[in-house]
Amino acid sequence: MKLHLTDPKTVDLTRYWGTQNALLTAGDKTGCNTMTIGWGQNGLVWGLPVCTVYVRPERYTYEFMESHDYFTLSILPESEKKAMALCGTKSGRDTDKIAACGLTLAYGAGDAPYFEQAELVLVCRKLYVQDLDLGGMAEKVQTFYGPAQGGIHRAYTGEILEAYTFS
Repeated sequence: MKLHLTDPKTVDLTRYWGTQNALLTAGDKTGCNTMTIGWGQNGLVWGLPVCTVYVRPERYTYEFMESHDYFTLSILPESEKKAMALCGTKSGRDTDKIAACGLTLAYGAGDAPYFEQAELVLVCRKLYVQDLDLGGMAEKVQTFYGPAQGGIHRAYTGEILEAYTFS
């Protein structure tokens, strides 16, 4: 069983959010960081297959998202729940999460790192970056922000250049 290329327009992440979630990874062959994310979006914008992810500025991955033009999402199988938990609770500033989880790096377009253990991978090139604005949010989602929660997320929308599925 190996990852193989698939049409990015056929990918729907909806079924993964809140269950398997994803590893968001940015960087290149010289260095990278990954973090677990539990929500995002994908679809068609500007006539292109896209994925939007959200990262708070205090996250180590934010530095990599800012300094690189490519990012990936790797959906790991249910059997990798421990890896997902570690990548969502430890900082790459303090821990080599990839080594600690025994994950194997592979690289897509733009040397964007992803994980061979994934059952679904999206390789994206940034198209649009914007900080979320509390003034434009409904009151019920503003509760995600405040001194205890951390900074306001930055949205990164990327064109899905490559999609891989496991078979």
